[in-house]
Amino acid sequence: MKISSRDGKPCQKEGKEPGWSQGLFERPFEVGVGLSVTCRFKLVSREAGVCGCCGALRPRYKRLVDNIFPEDPEDGLVKANMEKLTFYALSAPEKLDRIGAYLSERLSRDVARHRYGYVCIAMEALDQLLMACHCQSINLFVESFLKMVRKLLESDKPSLQILGTNSFVKFANIEEDTASYHRSYDFFVSRFSEMCHSGYEDPDIRTKIRMAGIKGLQGVVRKTVNDELQANIWDPQHMDKIVPSLLFNLQSSERTESRSPSPLQASDKEKESPVELTERCFRELLGRAAYGNIKNAVTPVLMHLDNHSLWQGKTFAVRCFKIIMYSIQSQHSHLVIQQLLGHLDANSKNSATIRAGIVEVLLEAAAIAASGSVGPTVLEVFNTLLRQLRLSVDYELTGSYDGSTNIGTKIIKAHEERQLQEAVIRTIGSFANTLPTYQRSEVMLFIMGKIPVPGVHPLLPSSGSGPEGTRMIQVMLLKSLVQVTAGYQTTNMLTALPSSFLEPLLSFSLTEDSEVRLLVLQILLSLIDRHDNRPKFSNISIITDISVLKLKVDKCSRQDNLFMKKHGQQLYRHIYLGCKEQSSGRQHYESLFALLALLSVELANEEVVVDLIRLALALQDLALSTDEGLPVYNRCAVHALAAAYLNLICQLTTVPAFCQHIHEVIEVRQKESPYLLPEDIFIDLPRLPTSLDKLESNMLFLQSKITEVLGGSGYNTERLATPYVPQYTDEDRLSKRKSIGETISLQVEVESRNSPEKEERSPAEEITFETLKNAIVDSVGMEEQERERRRQVVEKFQKAPFEEIAAHCGARATLLQSKLNQIFEITIRPPPSPSGTISSGYGQSQTRSVPIYEMKFPDLCVY
Repeated sequence: MKISSRDGKPCQKEGKEPGWSQGLFERPFEVGVGLSVTCRFKLVSREAGVCGCCGALRPRYKRLVDNIFPEDPEDGLVKANMEKLTFYALSAPEKLDRIGAYLSERLSRDVARHRYGYVCIAMEALDQLLMACHCQSINLFVESFLKMVRKLLESDKPSLQILGTNSFVKFANIEEDTASYHRSYDFFVSRFSEMCHSGYEDPDIRTKIRMAGIKGLQGVVRKTVNDELQANIWDPQHMDKIVPSLLFNLQSSERTESRSPSPLQASDKEKESPVELTERCFRELLGRAAYGNIKNAVTPVLMHLDNHSLWQGKTFAVRCFKIIMYSIQSQHSHLVIQQLLGHLDANSKNSATIRAGIVEVLLEAAAIAASGSVGPTVLEVFNTLLRQLRLSVDYELTGSYDGSTNIGTKIIKAHEERQLQEAVIRTIGSFANTLPTYQRSEVMLFIMGKIPVPGVHPLLPSSGSGPEGTRMIQVMLLKSLVQVTAGYQTTNMLTALPSSFLEPLLSFSLTEDSEVRLLVLQILLSLIDRHDNRPKFSNISIITDISVLKLKVDKCSRQDNLFMKKHGQQLYRHIYLGCKEQSSGRQHYESLFALLALLSVELANEEVVVDLIRLALALQDLALSTDEGLPVYNRCAVHALAAAYLNLICQLTTVPAFCQHIHEVIEVRQKESPYLLPEDIFIDLPRLPTSLDKLESNMLFLQSKITEVLGGSGYNTERLATPYVPQYTDEDRLSKRKSIGETISLQVEVESRNSPEKEERSPAEEITFETLKNAIVDSVGMEEQERERRRQVVEKFQKAPFEEIAAHCGARATLLQSKLNQIFEITIRPPPSPSGTISSGYGQSQTRSVPIYEMKFPDLCVY
């Protein structure tokens, strides 16, 4: 204010008075007699919407804010005045909300007038105030800040959108001391997601906008994920926008990678490429996901892959789930796998390529998952995969998806279904490799229970595929077992091959299907091989020195001995019967040789060695026999198999005379009949003789000679001299052999012919069709009698008086008690007493039972 006389001259002299500039003027006002007040005014253009203001009466915070803006926006922020404004805000934090509101007002005005230089200055000032001020009043200031950011994001100018995004990202990195109850980020999620899908014409600007959107989403996640008072960012309404936006940029950048510059041309901008930024943001989002949020984060991924048909290519889908599996916490991996399995079920009637893509993703996810991460529902995982395997077999054979009018019209391609089946089998193996030993045993039993066994599970689910479908399901499930048992390591064979698993498995070795029998042999080899010796027996050959094989041999444990006592004869019998199959080929004989060799190395004791030698000699007799009707190739192959195994076992036993006999026979065969050795028979085009009727004794391994030489080394000669005869059981009825009666008759004849007590034994009973029929009728009669007896017992307890039933039960109880008393009198003796013994009437000493409280103990025993 300036006070002057009434006749005072105006003191406005443009540019003369210090501190005044153009647009400033003075005007006197009369306030009393002889007194006047001169006020200074600043002219403002009409476009500002304000005609003028009194600078001296304006609040200080407004003056401080105005002073940070230069006359020319190109000069940038006035730093000295900005420091004053910052100091004022720190000194009077209650003014922060007003400062923010005023800055917001100025920014809105500048945006409307397209003064983008002042807009940048205002945002820079806001950023500095945000970084400098951390107090309880920051919340009100933030509201003004977010209002300005929103104003910029709503603009059509890409530069303003990027400017607002950068400010928001800086704000997101600030940790606030106090929580906000009323702040909402819904607009920012929607706007940033929209920016991620920008379709701006200029590719460089489009890339900048999309990257700004990705950074904005990353800022929203950082700001809200750990704030319980904010709207839950994991809600589907938010995840359905965030995740597809990230995947869109991940996918679009993947398409442009092929056109990316060479490594020599790559610059620092490569570090800020959209793909890397998107992947980093996606990983951060998943890394912050808790147990209950995994589903909401993964579901949009599945929907995006469905909507854009990205399962067929497999590459992008696999990449997405690799990012997911590596980013989430390891203990949550099973949740992702369960969602994939559920999605696979939901797409069970889609094309095979889509299902194969999901299965391939499952395969990769299982390989990444840590041990045991399949979760608590292990069997449910394998049940889902086996169900898909069965459905694929049905689709391939029937040619339709359950005959539906809408979906059944699709053309089912058999080769695509086979690719899906192979993918499912590989995935089953991948899952099994992540499991501990005990869970893998459960999975083996579970899969075995799903395999249709002829005669045991004749009724399968109604698939309409018929016997061929049953066979294909058997093959597929056995292939799954091959994958599960691959690399299986166990120390106890009784747990690895329990009866509930071994018996149904061996029943498949009796079928006529050569593929099924080969799969059974592969499963047995995987389970028995515990020291990785199997590759050393992959080919059948005569090895002069087995030390070159570097076999790993451990002493046979007690559990191994129990296993061979329990199941050894079963294994021998199935090896013998496998050699009798006319459809057996080179792979079958190689697998049978490997099985014999692994039994000798892994599970052999002295008794097992004797039985295996007897089995090899029985195989030689089988090849000599013409009653089986084996082709010449099969007979030569069995001869070669027996020779190769005897050559191996003689070197394992280290009995010189035994080795000499085996080597002599092999040398004779090499000179006179090489077709009886593996090197000449297990080749692509073997030279076969016309017949094997005339074989000299020097070409054969003699049981008497082997018994003699091994008997001198302490082996059981009586057992060695007894020819091996397979024991036939009820299991043989599960095979698809045309006549089991003929096989049983052969057993009786062979047993009677080869018995050393042939002269003393009575003639073998001839088993004919009538004998078998009578045996079946007798067994049916016994079952009828047992059923009648049970019916009478039930009827008695239903109709007899209570007194009669009580007397009957009481008599049985009395009889039982008397028997128990007799047993106790015989087995139980009174404890020895310090009081000594007394003599009975017959001169025998009898222990006298003395109560514990009457016993006299030595002083050293008393506490």
